[in-house]
Amino acid sequence: MSIWERWLRFNAVGAGGLVLQIVVLALLHRFLPAPVVLETAVAVECAIVHNFVWHVHATWRDRKCESNWLTRLMRFQLSNGMVSLVGNVALMHILVNDLHWPILPSDGIAIAACSILNFGLGDRFVFAAETQ
Repeated sequence: MSIWERWLRFNAVGAGGLVLQIVVLALLHRFLPAPVVLETAVAVECAIVHNFVWHVHATWRDRKCESNWLTRLMRFQLSNGMVSLVGNVALMHILVNDLHWPILPSDGIAIAACSILNFGLGDRFVFAAETQ
């Protein structure tokens, strides 16, 4: 699979994760109000798990890995998950609490800001091609 096809798949999966994250964030914010950083953390974690499953089955499906799915999930959580979680929470704090921007557009900006780094981590660390 070419890098461009993989990038397109990565972004398609990410778009699904984005929708899920925004829906979860909006529902939490409306029905279970909590500090925005806590709501964001829960919404991001839902998107992280969603994205992992779809990356295994779509984005990097051509890469077989000798490690089990739990090991890859842990690597995904420690790399992409941490970038997404820390990046989103920090940016949401700045955009919503400090700059007083609306919550949902701020969330979209935070997600986009973490995307490129996450693609590189997924391609080179979590789903790296096996070396012979």
